Amino acid sequence: MGEDGRNPVARAGRAAVEAFAEAMRRAPVKVTGRSEPGRGRLIFALDATMSRQPTWDVAQQVQAEMFAAAAACGGLDIQLVYFRGFNECRASSFMRDGAGLGSAMAAISVRGGQTQIGRVLRHIRVERRAGPLGAFVYIGDAMEEKADDLGRIAGELGLLGVKGFFFHEGGDAGAAACFKDLARLTGGAFATFDSRAPDRLAALLRAAAAFAAGGQKALRDRAEAGDAEARLLLGQLK
Repeated sequence: MGEDGRNPVARAGRAAVEAFAEAMRRAPVKVTGRSEPGRGRLIFALDATMSRQPTWDVAQQVQAEMFAAAAACGGLDIQLVYFRGFNECRASSFMRDGAGLGSAMAAISVRGGQTQIGRVLRHIRVERRAGPLGAFVYIGDAMEEKADDLGRIAGELGLLGVKGFFFHEGGDAGAAACFKDLARLTGGAFATFDSRAPDRLAALLRAAAAFAAGGQKALRDRAEAGDAEARLLLGQLK
């Protein structure tokens, strides 16, 4: 997944990423340009390879809670990004309600394949350069790419002010360590969850959405009101 242009495979990979980014820029969107004053923007990225079916189902069930949490902080526009198979990585338009995001997720089925976290991070970089973007959420259980390549892009996102919330599920210690480091490099936060306990993921998504819509103050308000997940994330933010 590296960006080394010295060999044909790397050049082809970079060309595919650039084509993907251009397609995203040209695609019709439900929310165009800058968000309305007071509204935040969040990218919601998920691993949709075969092992993610249980978590995909849980995320689909609880995603509307992100919008509900953000509404009290000025509102939020969310873009869904996912990858599956061996060369498929797609992004939706930005959506401003749970019904739209829920419908988009319902139309997607998981497939076997390898992780494409690098493509996700590069897409986030493109979106940030195109307009305001304060945060993204990434949900996954594995990492099959070069950690140094991912870390370089995560560091760039951190410099651009885009904080990453990496939520890891499962027992892969290597992936967990990588996700934690990527979160640190963006200035964001890391947490673990179990798909068999959807309330935990729902609480993490609510906290991340509150931050995207209202910044650290919104997250601090939730923490001071007794939200344990908000307190966990707040304690890691730079």
